Amino acid sequence: MLLEHIHDSRRIYTDGRDWPKEFNRTLAGYSIGKWADEDGDGKYDTLYVETRGMRGPRTFDATGMPLHADNQTIVKEKLSITKANPNVMHNEMTTIDNSLTRPWTVTKVYGRNPNEKLVWEEENCAEGNGHVEIGGQGYFLSGDGQLMPTKKGQQPPDLRHFRQSAK
Repeated sequence: MLLEHIHDSRRIYTDGRDWPKEFNRTLAGYSIGKWADEDGDGKYDTLYVETRGMRGPRTFDATGMPLHADNQTIVKEKLSITKANPNVMHNEMTTIDNSLTRPWTVTKVYGRNPNEKLVWEEENCAEGNGHVEIGGQGYFLSGDGQLMPTKKGQQPPDLRHFRQSAK
């Protein structure tokens, strides 16, 4: 399954792996999935996915309610195609987070138009991107050309290998 937005791809591992002892937190998190044959016809028809390791701070929804600062959110999904209509997919999502009083579940239904020709187009918005990485640290180039930190308390980069401008 590929979900792509500005080169942020979501990978769901379905190879039977266990959770790694350590992994980098990312916007999409780390997802492990398992296929199941729910109706017993010998074909996999449901994908169960668990996602952990999402980078914070994050909000729960468009209201701006923050998810807990401990970043221990777990999202469980059950994805399946409707047998009666293979152009309809259901995604039952349950969010488990310490900012909620109990797990919260919602089901989304997605449809596709089988007559629409699918064209995968590349979208590249890197032009004018003000993000730079120096020594493994991310910085932002402001509109007036100044190098800005991207994290609170971030140290300035080591610029000794850069040509210094005359003052």
